Amino acid sequence: MSSPAAPPAEPAVDPAVQRRILRVLVVSQVLSGAGLAAGITVGALLAQEMLGSTGLAGLPSALFTAGSAVAAIAVSRISAARGRRPGLAAGYATGAVGSAGVLAAAALDSPVLLFAALFVYGAGTATNLQARYAGADLAAPGHRARAVSTVLVATTLGGVLGPNLAAPTGDLADALGLPRLAGPFLLAGAAYAAAALVLAARLRPDPLLLARATATAGPAATADVPADPAAAARIRNRVLLGAQVMVVTQLVMVAVMTMTPVHMHDHGHGTAASGLVIALHVAAMYLPSPLTGRLVDRRGPLLVGAAAGLTLLAAGLVAALAPADSVALLALALALLGLGWNFGLVSGTAIITDAAPLATRARTQGAVDVAIAVSGTTGGLASGAVVDLAGYPVLALGGGLLALVILPALATTATRTRR
Repeated sequence: MSSPAAPPAEPAVDPAVQRRILRVLVVSQVLSGAGLAAGITVGALLAQEMLGSTGLAGLPSALFTAGSAVAAIAVSRISAARGRRPGLAAGYATGAVGSAGVLAAAALDSPVLLFAALFVYGAGTATNLQARYAGADLAAPGHRARAVSTVLVATTLGGVLGPNLAAPTGDLADALGLPRLAGPFLLAGAAYAAAALVLAARLRPDPLLLARATATAGPAATADVPADPAAAARIRNRVLLGAQVMVVTQLVMVAVMTMTPVHMHDHGHGTAASGLVIALHVAAMYLPSPLTGRLVDRRGPLLVGAAAGLTLLAAGLVAALAPADSVALLALALALLGLGWNFGLVSGTAIITDAAPLATRARTQGAVDVAIAVSGTTGGLASGAVVDLAGYPVLALGGGLLALVILPALATTATRTRR
């Protein structure tokens, strides 16, 4: 039986250029991390306050993940045609516009405007994820997972800082005559706008355009889609595998994460407590990235992908069994949830980036991120209804069990690779 096609050898790029690209991406990710954390922390609570219903509290998460799906298409198309710099800058600028819309909706007490603004706000989430691909554009094949992880870990600082500023930004919003829960979106708008400016001004040379130019100067096969049907089928299977890992982990993570602040609020915990739990969750999503990247580069993405499923199962079990008054156990569950997501994202990204030819890489990555966003939309939309009908423990346990569906595909691929 044939083994999967090995990633093509691509011409080397000056390491100093790659380091400069990574520095710029790191700065933009620190800023954008604060922006994306706002919706996670208070989006569901703001909707619950406006609507007076828990059943639709998962709708904000569904809307900004649906918006991220549309934005993933737009950002990937702009990147494929004009490079990463204009694509990423446009995505973050759109996220800033969405944040401003949320503030306007809160001021007007308009749920319809809130939902429309959250859809636009989702562009920031999509762009934050798309940036990881820019880190890998110029990386050597054996170091791509580490390059991806460098970009991801930079999100940690902003992502951890953002939720813990929920109370101070709430005070600022109150002083401005806005609902306190709208406060984090003040931070989000400023953070996304700053990230857009940094990328527009400093992401030079453009990593994707330089990678294409370098590949064109080398052997033609390094950039072209293989003509052999068998090789094309192997590439397609690997892309589908990487997509499956990321889609499942995203669905489980979004569903459980979305309803945890609502679950805590309903049992008497304040915004500060839920902000702390979400901050630890976001830290676990991004902070382990350097270790995860090394594990993927050294041990392979299939093993790390399997670890993602098992870690998400552990997260679901802890969340389901944790007493509602135990902030510590809920924090542990959300930390495991973030870690499992991190394993899935880094391993899945590595599978796809290694498999996709450079000529079609941006379009393939964009299509996969659309599937990821759709799965997040599904998880966010269903989470409120599940909690309303069956309770938070059922949602958490069901999510953990669902994560196990990725294991058979990973095991089958590993067996074929050994053969």
